[in-house]
Amino acid sequence: MIRLLQMVTTMVPAHTALPDVLPTERLTVSAMPIPEIRNELRKINNAGSVWAVIVTWGHAVITIGAALWVDHILGYLAAVVLMGPVFARFAIISHEAAHKLMFTNKRANDLVGRWLLAAPAFVPLEVYRRSHFAHHKVEFGPTEPDLNFYVGYPISRVSLRRKLVRDAVGISGWKNLVPLLKATRSASTRTVAFRIIGAQVAVAAIFTTLGRPEMYLILWLAPWMTSWRVINRLRAIAEHGGMQASADRRQTTHHVRQTWLARFWIVPFNTGWHLAHHVDMGVPWRNLPALHRELEESGWVPESLIYPNYRALWRALASG
Repeated sequence: MIRLLQMVTTMVPAHTALPDVLPTERLTVSAMPIPEIRNELRKINNAGSVWAVIVTWGHAVITIGAALWVDHILGYLAAVVLMGPVFARFAIISHEAAHKLMFTNKRANDLVGRWLLAAPAFVPLEVYRRSHFAHHKVEFGPTEPDLNFYVGYPISRVSLRRKLVRDAVGISGWKNLVPLLKATRSASTRTVAFRIIGAQVAVAAIFTTLGRPEMYLILWLAPWMTSWRVINRLRAIAEHGGMQASADRRQTTHHVRQTWLARFWIVPFNTGWHLAHHVDMGVPWRNLPALHRELEESGWVPESLIYPNYRALWRALASG
């Protein structure tokens, strides 16, 4: 974990903590792999993507089915919490589709990404794709869509707790739902908005078919507005909290040692290897650990830049 006096006021590692080792025989000056390695890392696994979609929906079905089977208030409360990681899976695999890395067939990529992943999770895929590419173009730049998530860290524990409470009780979720409702009034955004609403009607119809229409609100909408919001913030600040615009991605993006528990709750589908993703956003999720190994083995990412776990990073982010 980074131990620098500079981190009293910022999360950005000093230049003196960033080894100047590039280019190497395997990495270019920007840390991207040389073409031979890059071509291998950028290969898309179609069967693996199908499996990821099945796992995502399977997680939702098992969680909801268990809650309905238990049919008790405690079971429903547990399901609301456990559906947070389900929406994390929808979001991350939608993110993969936004990068056009789900399937080699781009039409299939967008069809599956739009209807089976993004719309059920309230994500307007095309809008998200445009804004997310702006994020990749210049992190913390003038067109950065998520700047409010990242700036100002480290903050006080009280301030972070206040943000997380707003997420947990649905205030942040409502703020994210309102734009969707407003989008139905504009001709330019109506198509995307009604696509999402149509997907939600389909999900609600499934609950209705099961004889429990009210459970759409309890087991689908409520988790999206509450537990998923907490997870989304914790993941977002762990990716870029307190960093800065820089051509050196080590100053824009954190890296945290990955564990199975973290991968279940907040960083599914290898999204925890986020520094590697920002070094080369054309690498599919399955190959991000391999790219990160290249970065570590080159000496470009020393041990001092790697947080041992998410708790350590969150403590540093809320050390003010």
